[in-house]
Amino acid sequence: MVNSETLDRTFAACSHPIRRGILERLAGGTLSVGQATGDFGVSKPAISRHLRILEEAGAIVRVVDGRTHLLSLPDDDPGLDDAYAWMTRQRAVWERKLDVIEDVLAERRAEQRAAARKEQP
Repeated sequence: MVNSETLDRTFAACSHPIRRGILERLAGGTLSVGQATGDFGVSKPAISRHLRILEEAGAIVRVVDGRTHLLSLPDDDPGLDDAYAWMTRQRAVWERKLDVIEDVLAERRAEQRAAARKEQP
């Protein structure tokens, strides 16, 4: 069973384009805060808030080395694992529902074609 609180934090962390951008940059490896957050065009307090949200969700790890703050993705992120598992289950549910709709539509098209053939002289 997926922990709802963890899932909520994970989706909230990934809900903003700046936070997704930071995560994409960190997929390439460890970066300084400046490297990971540069050129987003927002204030330092806004960047700090985005980083705090990512850290609280467990989506990033910060290591402080003197004045340098290094950011990286965690080796194991149960929040992302839970989100992936949840999305996989939802995808399976919707694929089944869409398959049923597709079958009904195909059946109706076949019935319409049959009815049209009967009407032709």
